Amino acid sequence: MTEKIHQQDKSYSNKILASSMLGFGLENMDIMFLAFALSSIINEFHISSAEAGLIASITNFGMLFGGIIFGVLADKYGRIRIFTYTIFIFAIATALLSVSSNIYMVYILRFIAGMGGGGEFGIGMALVAEVFKKQRLGRVSSVVAIGGQVGALIAALLAAAILPHLGWRALFLIGVVPVILAFYIRRNLDETESWKQAKANRTLEKKNQSPIGLLFNTKHMAHTTIALTIMSSVQVAGYFGLMNWLPSILQKQHGLSVSNSSLWTISTIVGMSLGMFAFGQILDRFGAKLSYTIFLIASAASVFIYVFAQSAVALLIGGAFVGFFVNGMFAGYGAVISSYYPTHIRSTANNVVFNIGRALGGLSPIAIGYLMDHYGMSTTMIFLACLYMISLVMMLSLRNMPLKGRKAMRTNQA
Repeated sequence: MTEKIHQQDKSYSNKILASSMLGFGLENMDIMFLAFALSSIINEFHISSAEAGLIASITNFGMLFGGIIFGVLADKYGRIRIFTYTIFIFAIATALLSVSSNIYMVYILRFIAGMGGGGEFGIGMALVAEVFKKQRLGRVSSVVAIGGQVGALIAALLAAAILPHLGWRALFLIGVVPVILAFYIRRNLDETESWKQAKANRTLEKKNQSPIGLLFNTKHMAHTTIALTIMSSVQVAGYFGLMNWLPSILQKQHGLSVSNSSLWTISTIVGMSLGMFAFGQILDRFGAKLSYTIFLIASAASVFIYVFAQSAVALLIGGAFVGFFVNGMFAGYGAVISSYYPTHIRSTANNVVFNIGRALGGLSPIAIGYLMDHYGMSTTMIFLACLYMISLVMMLSLRNMPLKGRKAMRTNQA
């Protein structure tokens, strides 16, 4: 029997990081697969755009449901134990999509797949927070977030190669392959020392309390949870607004071809990845409060200024610039959420905050579509800019932010 890899082993932290990156990459790959396969699904099952849009909504609610349940179970029974096997729920449901015979079967399987994948980000970030030093958490979190962008890019390349020749069913079947790699990395990992210690120290009173209830058990904790959830909702709303709507807006209003709008998507994803890397560095050096203040103000300004871009070059460069700020700060959410909550509810906190944010923010395409139809692009971008200002107010309302940065720590020590 193979021995467990313990936290004392040098390879442990690298395997945790690789596992978290792979899990989040798998989640983003799945989201992009659905985006590319949607038109084929519409044609095959003869459904309306509204019925097709319901597939993504059902997936998001599956992620919310699974994220909360598996987050609680991970805190109680072990992150690695839950983390290792929930991916098989995702894998089985995704594989069965290749033989689905009607749209109702697709709905059911997407909900189950969402459940299986819903815990990936929250559990992964809890593990990362417990293995790496707080001074490095921003940079490490950015690596996990960039893993998600790599997954999205791989999905785009696979979709281009597979869809025209083998169809959408084969696309989801191929999507199961990374699950095998994830299981291989995770199968022999031991639980973190922090989790073991928390389990040993847990009192009877805490055992009788609901983990979700602990997120709201004091006025300060309730405010923190609500503020972080609103910030997560804005983050997701901005991302979906950019990636779901802007390519079609650019085609319609600026006459960009489909190939040029695809180039815009790639340019924006590259900008997002660079932004994530930069944000992780800034977060570790200057702390969360200053980092988020800079990026939230820059996000509001950039989406507003982007309205005035006219040429194809300006639209491409501007897309990368907007992506740099709008999704760059995503890299810090797992680190910030993890730092606010104790070990015994950390996975629960990450999954509740992020998945509620994803469910609410995932509704933004509806609002953006309505604004585009009735008021135009300028009003839509002002709406997005206002959302970032709301997020800024929420962030500034948070007290005693744990991630203060190396510069502040050196000042305090002096």
